[in-house]
Amino acid sequence: MENMQEIEEIKARIEEAVKDIKSSATMREIKMKFLGKAGEISSLMKKLRDLPPEMRPEMGKIINALREWAENRFDEFEKAVKTKELGARYEREKIDVTLPGKTRKKGAFHPDTMIVDELVSVFAGMGFEIYEGREIETDYYNFTALNTPKDHPARDMQDTFYLGADYLLRTQTSAGQVHVMENKKPPIKILSPGKVYRPDDDATHSPMFSQMEGLVVDKGITLCDLKGMLDEFAARIFGSGVKTRLRPSYFPFTEPSVEVDVSCFACGGKGCKLCKGTGWIEVLGAGMVNRAVLENCGIDPDVYTGFAFGMGIERIAMLKYGINNMKLLFEGDVRFLKQFRA
Repeated sequence: MENMQEIEEIKARIEEAVKDIKSSATMREIKMKFLGKAGEISSLMKKLRDLPPEMRPEMGKIINALREWAENRFDEFEKAVKTKELGARYEREKIDVTLPGKTRKKGAFHPDTMIVDELVSVFAGMGFEIYEGREIETDYYNFTALNTPKDHPARDMQDTFYLGADYLLRTQTSAGQVHVMENKKPPIKILSPGKVYRPDDDATHSPMFSQMEGLVVDKGITLCDLKGMLDEFAARIFGSGVKTRLRPSYFPFTEPSVEVDVSCFACGGKGCKLCKGTGWIEVLGAGMVNRAVLENCGIDPDVYTGFAFGMGIERIAMLKYGINNMKLLFEGDVRFLKQFRA
């Protein structure tokens, strides 16, 4: 009688439990509670050993009937739960095809990125390899090896971010020239883009900006080779009708040194606001690699010659896209950047 009462109580608990089932996970937990190896119905089977032998067969049949009833009851509710869950999923994932589609905003490349990609494409077509130098340099590589005198103004604290006695944030990508020439024998033809740092801050200057340095070292390199390469650069970046001119200048690491101008691509050289009425726009500095720099890098200047050039990426971007304030290139204003969508 006690066993029969326990069976009825298990049936009642099962009926009560299935009323609150909301998910398949809950169903599995309840099913294991009653039908698992350690479940309540399995525990009944283990109690058969405590019954007299003559009662065991009959009670075994009753317990098996209970198990079969419980399995059918759980299967019935499991199907109902799955149907309900599937309906809820369909409702969540339902798409009204009559609604307008969601618009997704189109991104744009930063002007600096566009200019770098253009320059790399131009110079890669001329056989240049890309070299990315380090942004933290020693005084030797940033100044001394580039033939910069100890008393040069560029070494002053107000013109350079020093990180101690020997280290600094590079002020020019020219430092990469020395690393390349120290570790590679001529012929050398490299292009080195990267960030540089100087304590400047106004409409046309920023404490951090981008430069691109070019270096060619080989036998028989002359200023004519530099001029020919710059002509190709100007035509590809600013337009086929643009011309270049070289003006004498001074840089410690080149001799002779030149400032490179391009004919104004806005007015065709007639004179306008962009070129300040001169018909020419300064775009970069260049020159023949100084003999002292070649010697510092272990290259014989009587056998090899070379030229180097360096330009500001932001300056090229400002000129090409008519940007009048350099700070716009660093503020990340979406209203400004979306103007450069392809």
